[in-house]
Amino acid sequence: MVLCPGLNSTQADLYELITLLRRDHEVVAFDLRGHGLASAADRYSFDAFLGDLAAVLAEPGCLGLDAAPVLVGYSLGADLAVHYASEHPGTVAGLVLIDGANPLPEPFITESDLAAFRAMADGLAARHGTEHAGDAARRVLLSAQDIHRLNLEIDTVRSAILDRYRRIDRPISMIMSTSIAGDGAGERASRHNRLWRAGVDRLVRERPDISVRRLDADHRLVFTHAAEIAEIIRSAVGGPAS
Repeated sequence: MVLCPGLNSTQADLYELITLLRRDHEVVAFDLRGHGLASAADRYSFDAFLGDLAAVLAEPGCLGLDAAPVLVGYSLGADLAVHYASEHPGTVAGLVLIDGANPLPEPFITESDLAAFRAMADGLAARHGTEHAGDAARRVLLSAQDIHRLNLEIDTVRSAILDRYRRIDRPISMIMSTSIAGDGAGERASRHNRLWRAGVDRLVRERPDISVRRLDADHRLVFTHAAEIAEIIRSAVGGPAS
């Protein structure tokens, strides 16, 4: 398996899930540019992150991969996995997508959401600069402006991702949160949760062969439900690696 973290997360953050999966499978994990042990970059964009995933997968000798890998992506990492698989047919054995790559029927971030998402980006960037400043494995070097711009770009990417799914002929499993925005009673959280569920329903109508498991959790499910997610992945992949 090759495990791709998401925006603002590192392979060190996913340590529990990676450790559980390594009981049965060979797992390669890495950091996207500007995250964890990866170098900073002059620019951060969806295409640049996709290039990071492609660079990892272009070195099978270095990684010890002797067969097509299963791509496991969390959040943005799921979107990257779908795009990579659609552009490189026959190079992956399957996809496991964790709370990302959702073909949303309408924009997640509207004009009325911009201020809240800017504030969220400001808060994330501030925490990056304090909580993990001395922990290279967990640091994130992106600025608040980088994070906000990427959130908007990801929204655009997901508006067209359904066409990417149509190009993939490998098994796909999804593990999705039921409440990506949490259990808050506010109108914004309720809308985002409804939209997240609607996107999954839209995908299943288009691709009924895709296996979907929904966990009663928010977007932090990869941290709060690591054991359950690992078990779902084991079932989806079908047993230990040889």
